This record gives sequence, C-alpha cells and structure tokens, in this order.
Amino acid sequence: MILNHSPGARRAFFGGHILRITSRKAGLAGLALVGTGALVLVGCAPAPEDNGGGDGASSDFLPCMISDAGGFDDKSFNQSGYEGLLQAAEELGVETKTVESDEGTADYAPGINSLVDQGCNVIVTVGFALSQATVDAAKANEDIDFILIDDAADNDFDGTIDAEGIKPLLYNTAEAAFLGGYAAASTSTTGVVGTFGGQPYPTVTIFMDGFKQGVEYYNETKGTDVTVLGWDGSEGSFTNGFAAGTEAYNTAKGLLDQNVDVLLPVGGPIYQSAATAIRDSGKDVALIGVDSDVYESDPSVADLLLTSIQKGLKVSVYEAVLAAGNGSFDAAAYVGTLDNDGVGIADFHDWTDKVKPELAAELDEVKAGIIAGDITVESYLAG
Repeated sequence: MILNHSPGARRAFFGGHILRITSRKAGLAGLALVGTGALVLVGCAPAPEDNGGGDGASSDFLPCMISDAGGFDDKSFNQSGYEGLLQAAEELGVETKTVESDEGTADYAPGINSLVDQGCNVIVTVGFALSQATVDAAKANEDIDFILIDDAADNDFDGTIDAEGIKPLLYNTAEAAFLGGYAAASTSTTGVVGTFGGQPYPTVTIFMDGFKQGVEYYNETKGTDVTVLGWDGSEGSFTNGFAAGTEAYNTAKGLLDQNVDVLLPVGGPIYQSAATAIRDSGKDVALIGVDSDVYESDPSVADLLLTSIQKGLKVSVYEAVLAAGNGSFDAAAYVGTLDNDGVGIADFHDWTDKVKPELAAELDEVKAGIIAGDITVESYLAG
C-alpha cells in the first residue's frame, strides 16, 4: 500500500529569539548557538568549482532554510523539509545555510534577514508562523526566491498572495487524514478513538477534520458507532504548544482514560509524550503519526504506530529548490493531494497482522473514491 504531511503556527510568543545558524555542504554541519537578540554566523567552505552534475545550476547558487520551533531534528515537519533541502543541494552540488528557530521565538525576521545577508538565492521558510516575515523579506528582496511551507502568504486574506516571488507549498492533509480516521475506526476495539493538537490553527485542525470525517464515513458504511474524542469539528483538545512535555502527556492521558485505543496527536514532537502516556497506561493503544512516516523517522515509537498521515514535504521542497537552482523557479502555489501523491498514509508496518485483512483494500477503494470526487472530504484547501 503506497500511501504518502507539524505545523507552524501563528502563536503568541514571549521572550527574545534564539537561533542556530548552520552552514552545510551536502549534509555536513557545524552548529552555533546564538544568544537572545543576537545572530552569529557560521563560516562556510568555498563553493565547489562545478555544479556537481546539477542541470544548469550555478556553482555559487546558495539554497537556505529557516525552521519553525522544534528544529530540524523534530522527526517530523521541520526535518522532512530539511531533508528535501539537503537532497536538492546534493544534486546541485552546492552548499546550504540554515537558521534553526527555537520554541519561544519572538521574531523570525532576524533569522530570515541573516540568510539574505549571506547571499542566499532561495530561502525556504518552514511553517505559517513565518508567513508575515517571509512576505516582508520578499518585498524587500525581489531578487531572492522564497518557498513558504504550509501557508498561502495571504496575510490580509484577500485571496491573493501578498508578495511576488513566494512559492507556497500547501498540503490538503484532510484527504489523507480521512484514510487515517477510517483505519482508526476499523482497528478500534473499544469503539472510541481520539485526537488532540498543538494549537487550533488550520494546518493542525485540517488533520483532525479529515480524521473525524473518516471515522464518520466508516460508521456510515459499516453501520458502526465509533466515537471521536478530542475534536468535534469546531472545538477540541490542544496543548497550547508544539513541544513534548507535561501538557502533551496529560492531554493524551486524559483521552486514554476515556477508553481511547487509537490516538492521533497533531503537532510535531507532541506525539512523543503521547507515546509515553500510552506505555504508562499499559493498554493496547495504537498511535498515528503525522507529517512523515514516523515509523521510519523515530524507531523508538515504531511498535505503537498504526500508520502515519503524511505530507510530501521532502519531495515538494526538493523539487522547488531544485527548480530554483536550475533557473526554472515557479512561484505558482503547490497543493499536495491524494491525486498527486502530495499527501497519503504510511504502511501499517508492525501493525500489518493486527488490522483487519480487508482494511488495505478498503482504503484503496476509499482513496480512489476521494480522487474521483465520489467521496467528499471537507477542507479549507478543497476545491
């Protein structure tokens, strides 16, 4: 089953900005910690004399990226995008520079501006918390290409992009989450499944919306009554952040205490706290990951994973950066769907023998129905 999706967030921040700025040549790094309110740049080796096989790429082309909170080793959202950047850089035979934003960042503009000052030709900004700073930088630097993940760069909500030169990468994860919800309902033995998120922003709740709709579709077609806890379509359970910790653990535990036996945490590393809560409960509970195939990115929780709801972040970032490097950058928005393999769900891996034998075939049918338009999945990115 080939089935291909944490969010950045417009959150209230406190304190100064703490950034780590990194220079890499095809994946080799040096890190520098930067104190509050200051930026320290890491030197880099000279650019290679040839393009390493890149088709049409200049040897001095410099692709760059700034993360959202969670960093490039979050085993999720930021990491997937970062891997796409490195893949493109390796193919082009060029270096990269990155800025890593920590939880509590007050202002992303200094990080983006530091990349501008270092001569970056394309800057990837990871998460819609960086949207306004990306728009401001694009307006001030029309010679630089920008790639914005998980936001349309429409901060005044008038239906048009706020600055030229920005390519939005968007993912209709409700479609993939619909499949995840169907699989959760099929697998549950208690008849209760649950979800919770970091903060109630569209790139979080789009997972929860699709998950809920998938459970409801399963109930409709199977005559069952599986209940979804943690999201009713407008209100739900949120940790008010995107870091693993006590709040995420307690939120997960609260759902487990209500007989939930399939759990979808949406918000980067918060799944790690959910996994701890599952182990502490001593119950047979399945975990669903988000963004990447968490079975592959985090083996410590592999045994718990029913599946993962994925965004094609790595591939879409790779393709957009490669296009910029080859002089064919296109600022048209990309929307990942089931139809173009931009979103999907991962294999069942260790749960293959635990799910119903007919589930994989049923999911293929549901996927085909969504692509054909016979099954409607409501989403702010639909249509």
